[in-house]
Amino acid sequence: MDHDPFAELKKRQRELWASFGPTATSTTPVAAHLVKFAAIAPGDTVLDVATGTGVAAITAARAGARVKALDLTPELLAQAHENARIAGHEEIEWTEGDAEQLPYADASFDVVLSQFGHMFAPRPEVAIAEMRRVLKPGGRIAFATWPPEHMVGRMFAFVGRNSPPLPSGSAPPPQWGNLAVIAERLGARFDSPFFERGVMAYPSLSLSHYRLSMERTIGPLQKLVERLVSEPEKLAALRSEFDAMAEPYYYDNVVHQDYVLTRAHAI
Repeated sequence: MDHDPFAELKKRQRELWASFGPTATSTTPVAAHLVKFAAIAPGDTVLDVATGTGVAAITAARAGARVKALDLTPELLAQAHENARIAGHEEIEWTEGDAEQLPYADASFDVVLSQFGHMFAPRPEVAIAEMRRVLKPGGRIAFATWPPEHMVGRMFAFVGRNSPPLPSGSAPPPQWGNLAVIAERLGARFDSPFFERGVMAYPSLSLSHYRLSMERTIGPLQKLVERLVSEPEKLAALRSEFDAMAEPYYYDNVVHQDYVLTRAHAI
């Protein structure tokens, strides 16, 4: 059997993101921004790709959309089910699946969303082709990503520098926050993208509280810390570097995490 490095990567991702739930809660204001930005209206058919705990999917359902949602990680989907039950939207259809191989028919949806999710699919061209395939002609794609020059984009670049390399042909997630790269990736499948920016406020009592929260809930950083537990000097240096990176974004007991929204129509 041929060795498939992407299958192995996705298996690791499925496991890595199981602890993300507590941090997903902080993205609920971004979900409201994204759903409004996507102009989701009652009756729209919506797919939320890499839904996590269902924050954007449930927000879209509350706006009157008919929603399906997909994620690699079963632990997050279990939390999404529970969130939907509490919110009174048990009609949402949840599926365990891959952004690079969407299990939906062509031209099924009016809107395809992704909130900080599809950016972790290793092959952007595959993920975008799939998201376009399931959109109706003239349908809308709308997603939130982290700019590489700001806190979260820098954090994932930091993790990437200190972790084993991705398989050949993979693209680092922060590239999805570069406006020129986004426009190039949407290419001939969509009209010219429209962008909007926002800042996600992550409350933290100190920089150390923030770092610890990230270490416990952001899978790639969690794995990096685990690898260095037996090397305390290296771990201390890594944490010091992280704190220095985060310090400019931390004031008024909040870490300010800039994000960018993208919207485009299928052509």
